[in-house]
Amino acid sequence: MALPPQDERTVPAVVLTDIAERPLEQALADLQTLIDQHGHVIVVCSGAVPAAVRRRLYTIRALLETDRIALFRPPLPPLSVAVLVRQLRQLASCDLSPGVLASAGRLLTHYLHCGAVLGSVARLDRVPVGLTSHAKSWLPGSQFGVLAHPEPRLLRIDPEAALPGPDFGTWLLVAKGQLHSDWVTGTLAPSWNVSGVREATLPAESADWWGTPRLTEFCAFLPDLSVLYQLVASVRRSLCHWCGIDVIGDRCVFCSATPPPPDEHRRRGARHALTQGAAGTPAAGIPASGALSPVPARPRSPMRTYGS
Repeated sequence: MALPPQDERTVPAVVLTDIAERPLEQALADLQTLIDQHGHVIVVCSGAVPAAVRRRLYTIRALLETDRIALFRPPLPPLSVAVLVRQLRQLASCDLSPGVLASAGRLLTHYLHCGAVLGSVARLDRVPVGLTSHAKSWLPGSQFGVLAHPEPRLLRIDPEAALPGPDFGTWLLVAKGQLHSDWVTGTLAPSWNVSGVREATLPAESADWWGTPRLTEFCAFLPDLSVLYQLVASVRRSLCHWCGIDVIGDRCVFCSATPPPPDEHRRRGARHALTQGAAGTPAAGIPASGALSPVPARPRSPMRTYGS
């Protein structure tokens, strides 16, 4: 689900509708067109999407043999995934490289507080549910407040019920399903000191993610582009040793390579010193003319691929 723009600088999103049902050739052509138009593509999907969608995305990436597609599945409920995507769309208007922008998704995940009000937790498997809560979920009129991120919490809603919230200024986005509850806007929002409340359509995957259609989903987020940019720009950047792209964090979001162990860095440095020789003279085994053997072909990307 693509949320409406947060501000006038928010770039549009491309929704890959029915990507698993369409012919593979058509899906390949669509992704190749996006790469040709924009250079790099960041694909963000909810953990509740069918396995066929995930397999299709990995298959497309493997068949295109490209490191220009980043696949990101944040451990968030569907509404929060949509919020995160909109934050990345806001940042896409700034002077951030593709690697830093894609890496920002993992960073901004830590600043989202999200959950739901559920009419039943009998089928909830994303958050630990005790036996007592399972039993109470069968009582008529029972409602539960669930915090899925950043720290799972579950409680039965009553006048004194409260969930831990962010200690910084946020807005609250609310999406109502088949459950009428004023607890989010009447109790949760004031306790979290949110600056405002906005409503959105409930994502199609929410019922599967939460185990019931009787829910109201919510997400507290940072709406200001300047704050988002400051967070991302303040993090140390590094070059991926495999594909050379600029990233933040310990894993490249495009080729999935991780930094080599420290001893591997030392071995590479030693090999480099040997090729230089002493006092600028060629090392043993290298002709004085500087003629070198052809460079071997670059190995394939280390990212794991899956068949369709």
